[in-house]
Amino acid sequence: MAPKPGVELDESALIRAAQQGDQDAFAQLVRVYDQSVLKLAMNLLRSPEDARDVYQEAFLRVYRNLNNFRFDCSFHTWLYRIVTNLCLDQMRKRKVRKEESTVLTTSEGPLDRMDTVPEERVDGDPQRNLFSGELRNRIKEVLASLTPRERMVFELRHYQGMRLRQIGEVVGATEEAAKNCLFRATQKMRAALGDFV
Repeated sequence: MAPKPGVELDESALIRAAQQGDQDAFAQLVRVYDQSVLKLAMNLLRSPEDARDVYQEAFLRVYRNLNNFRFDCSFHTWLYRIVTNLCLDQMRKRKVRKEESTVLTTSEGPLDRMDTVPEERVDGDPQRNLFSGELRNRIKEVLASLTPRERMVFELRHYQGMRLRQIGEVVGATEEAAKNCLFRATQKMRAALGDFV
């Protein structure tokens, strides 16, 4: 689909055109944000399947509710708020249904399924690989132990590089509340990673 001449002026013009029913303008909005939405969902959920589900649901919600967008905040913030809320819902569902463990009980004892996945990188330092893998696993454990809001704020700050004011807008809190939440999450992370640093 080729963009209509003049529609690519700016984001506001795209949004207004999409609100008027211009499908090409909406498709352009999706193209502008699709990778960042998928990346955010993947970083927060750590599951390609769940991330794709959130991605699809997020743009479906944007499509259904675009006429309610009143330019009170940036479109980026509004979209990220939708994505983070969907991710929070997904994380809460996981806690309720308890994700399947990666550890299987076999006749030879416990076996972590991740140990059966072949390592495809060719790194020359096995000691460093071991340390790196242990650190990565510990970080995953700590992230999983944070409250959904703490994890969301921590990841938006450290993986998405967002500022606290913007994080507050995305999660529906003040900048100060986001700062406090980030502090709690960081303290938990530091306490759990103490022997690694």
